[in-house]
Amino acid sequence: MTNYGAIPTSSNASPVVDLESLSRAKHRIKAGLATRRPWRVMFDFHSMGLPHGVSDAFTRIKTNLAYFRMNYAVVVLIVIFFSLIWHPTSLIVFTVLVAVWIFLYFLRDEPIKLFRYQIDDRTVLIVLSVLTVVLLLLTNATFNIVGALVTGAVLVLIHAVVRKTEDLFLDEEAATTETSGLTSYPST
Repeated sequence: MTNYGAIPTSSNASPVVDLESLSRAKHRIKAGLATRRPWRVMFDFHSMGLPHGVSDAFTRIKTNLAYFRMNYAVVVLIVIFFSLIWHPTSLIVFTVLVAVWIFLYFLRDEPIKLFRYQIDDRTVLIVLSVLTVVLLLLTNATFNIVGALVTGAVLVLIHAVVRKTEDLFLDEEAATTETSGLTSYPST
């Protein structure tokens, strides 16, 4: 017999934990972190050396930015975090933005599709970066944010120039997505 509109009297008043959702989230976290390159590969001291010329430096920058893109994003986000420790409002905004970064960039297992177009990782990275900077600048911590961005960019560029690229191998899919920002997604 059912009593519509009656308050349920079951002993399970607390929400049931969905183990399948937790398992999927755990799997997505592991898969998302798997796309990040190992830190020991990034900081392999045997693979460090000065470039032979300007063209070699630009080639290294292009290759290393493509190969270590997620690692570089983590480094810049950490630098921004440390610059905002004394600005609690900015830190709260930044924490919310980090959650957005985690779900839209780091843990996404399928490409974002918008109006039949597939948006690649580089476009998502640029949009999230601009959104992060604009929202943080609205919190009146401009000096700290600009200093952190310059520091992060300098750290990334120094590493990208000094890190040799002979032992790095980009897969063909990464190389082709490196040349285009938006790709048309065929409709079925």
